Amino acid sequence: MEGLKMEELAKRTDQRDGIFEKVVRAGKRTYFFDVRATRNKDYYLTITESKKRYNEDGSHNYQKHKIFLYKEDFEKFAGSLAEVIQKVIELNNNESTEVKETIESTFSDISFEDLGGGK
Repeated sequence: MEGLKMEELAKRTDQRDGIFEKVVRAGKRTYFFDVRATRNKDYYLTITESKKRYNEDGSHNYQKHKIFLYKEDFEKFAGSLAEVIQKVIELNNNESTEVKETIESTFSDISFEDLGGGK
């Protein structure tokens, strides 16, 4: 009887805690997006970053960072996330353009004589 109660409790906990999961593997990191529920059926999101770390003896462990995001903050969080992602994209595009212009201006005026090929 005691074993049955423990199994039932574990099943209820799994149903309450794990509603939906999305896993994103990104190089050395893995991100987990989990929809979870409180006992009162309030849904929230956890975002977990997991990185595999190796110890000197060759063993490994996982370093995890977790964010809990509650429904009242979804709209603000999503709006701010979209805004900062757009800014990163803009900055990367500007940086790529600046690097390209630097490379072109540095190397566009080279002739074969400058390379020692005109002797």
